[in-house]
Formats: sequence, structure tokens, C-alpha cells
Amino acid sequence: MMHEKSDSDVTSLAPSSPRSPKRPVYYVQSPSRDSHDEDKSSTMQNTPSYNTPTESPSHPSYGRHSRESSASRFSGTFRSSRGGRKRNDKGWPECDVIQEEGNYNEFYKDGVYSRRCQLLIGLVAFVMLLSVFCLIIWGASRPYKARISVKSLTVHNFYFGEGSDFTGVPTKMLTVNCSMRMSVYNPATFFGIHVSSTSVNLMFSEITVATGQLKKYYQPRKSHRVVIVNLEGNKVPLYGAGGSLAASDMVGDGVPMVLVFDVKQRGNVVGKLVKSRHRRRVSCSLLIDSRNSKPIKLNQTSCTYY
Repeated sequence: MMHEKSDSDVTSLAPSSPRSPKRPVYYVQSPSRDSHDEDKSSTMQNTPSYNTPTESPSHPSYGRHSRESSASRFSGTFRSSRGGRKRNDKGWPECDVIQEEGNYNEFYKDGVYSRRCQLLIGLVAFVMLLSVFCLIIWGASRPYKARISVKSLTVHNFYFGEGSDFTGVPTKMLTVNCSMRMSVYNPATFFGIHVSSTSVNLMFSEITVATGQLKKYYQPRKSHRVVIVNLEGNKVPLYGAGGSLAASDMVGDGVPMVLVFDVKQRGNVVGKLVKSRHRRRVSCSLLIDSRNSKPIKLNQTSCTYY
């Protein structure tokens, strides 16, 4: 519905805005019930726009004073900062932006550790569990030491006589050829062992007169094995001990000698991850008669295992 306003209506507003010139007749369209669903933009287009609040007859003159007072307040606030600060395209002074030191979402996000931290924690937990498991297996394998027993020593050749060493000094010389028989038992129920030894030495008065070596071999779990080690000594100089050796052999009681060596045991319990190692020292005392070639029996009292 259209309402027409005459010049008298416009002139009625003249006292409030004396400096405003007379405006032409304008129309205001009231919304009707039938056009309730129409776009609001049509109403906005029919209403004329004004550059300032004082140009609109529906606004009193105090609107301009309120805006002038608010503008004076803002201008007073930034008046001191006009000297050296830069202003943006809207006329506002630019301020420095405080930047944070870093992005914490890399380590903590939504109350849950990041994927990298989770993987690291999982890896550490896995290593700890594996270490505990290996430690338990290693402790369980410790009691399984190989049982060693030296059975006999057979002398094949035992000869001593006069001679000289590599410097030409005359002395008693000894040549020995013998073999040792030894039994090895592996009591382990869930792993085999690798058996080896240091040099097997036959000694007379702290002089090594014959030596040999046990060849390394593998022995399955819960198994017995008899090994033979050959010992040889060729023209070994006896120096001052030669006289006592000849005297003992002449009497017929036998020449006192000592058999000394170490037996080494290594078991791979869990591949190469868990290994069981043992070492036993063997020392056997015996008497050797040059006229007797029968095996010399060695019992538990003749040998010491430690």
C-alpha cells in the first residue's frame, strides 16, 4: 500500500534540520500480508539510501552529534600513536603480532600422545619384555653344565735319553705319544651344546712334555659322547728335572705326571640371542710306566673338576 507525503510533511521537519534543503517527494511501501514471503531485498531497493544520518528525515539531529562524539573518543585514543606507527588500508594503526614458540600438536593432540610417541613407547615396551624373557631363559639354562669324566690315558710311546736343546746345551730329552679318553654328557633338555677345550697338557715337574687339542664339536641335548684326544711331545728338554724322571722310572713305581686342561661349553638357547656358557677346569694326577702300554684307568679320586 503506497502512502503519499506532501511538501507540508517535509517542511514539518525543517525546524530540526534548518540547514537541510527541501527534498523531493518519496514513497514508502508498507508490507502487505500477501507479500510476506517475498524477498526483503525488494523493500530495501524501494527505500532510498542516504549518505549521512542527517539526510534521512526519520532520524533526529542528535544522531550526528552522537557519531561525532564517538569519533572524537576514538581519535583521541589513537592520537598519540599517529606519529610513528603505520596504518592499514582502513586507517587503523598496525600492531605487532605475538607468535607462539612452536606447535605443540606434534607431541600432544586431543589428550592422546602423537603417533610417533606411541610407536616409541611400544618399541621400548617390546624391548623390555624381550629382555625379561631372555633373562628368564638364560637363568633357566644356567644349571645345565656338561658332565665331564676322564676315563683313561694310554701311553703309546715313552722314551727319554741324552740330547741337547736348540742352543746346544746337553740335557735329558723326552719323547711322549699318548691318547686321552674322556666322556661328555649334555644334561640340557631343550638345547644342544658346542664343546671345545684349551690345550690339553701333560706335565712333569711344571714342564709340559706333551700337548694336544680337543676338536670342537656339537652335542645334542640329553646325549652322551666319548671323545679321544691325542697328545704328543717330541724331544722335549728336561734340564734339571731329567735326573728325577730317570730315577722314578728306574725304580718302577712310575713317573708322576699331571694332566691339565679346560673344557669349554657354549649353548645357543634362543638362537644367538641367548647363550649359555660354561668352563670347567680338569686336573688329573697319574703315574706313567715306560714299560707298560696298557691304558691307565682314572677314577673320580684321580681327577678334580672345578
